[in-house]
Amino acid sequence: MESQTADIETAIGSLGRLADLFQRRRVQLARGVGLTVQQWRVLEQVSTEHFLPSLLARERECTPAAISKILRQLLGKGLIRAAISSKDGRQRRYQLTGEGCGVMEQLRGERRQAIRAFWSDLPSEEVTRFARFAGELGDRLEQFSFQPTRNDP
Repeated sequence: MESQTADIETAIGSLGRLADLFQRRRVQLARGVGLTVQQWRVLEQVSTEHFLPSLLARERECTPAAISKILRQLLGKGLIRAAISSKDGRQRRYQLTGEGCGVMEQLRGERRQAIRAFWSDLPSEEVTRFARFAGELGDRLEQFSFQPTRNDP
């Protein structure tokens, strides 16, 4: 039992290290094009067809004001433009500008290049096994996170 506990603690530490390293890499990629990670995430969402700031705020568990601030920053950088929605005059519709499209392409290209450089020489069966295990682990953690704790009202 002690051996399994030690292995579990090592696995948790390794996952934390991986998460930190992936976050550090995202910061590097975002800085490379003059953005923060948060700006990159919002820019990526704006590039989708059905972007709604309020929905993004709920998904990210942040305030609509925080999303609005990032949208203003992206507007200021000339990466997005806003227009009044033709369906509802109270809503704004956001789109990437040409410059915003270029920044997204650069980010996607650099990310693809980094993925190829990092993952391409790993044995494919190991990558497949890791992907499957990581998916199962994520599913279990997601289910576990919905269980109440002793301190929940």
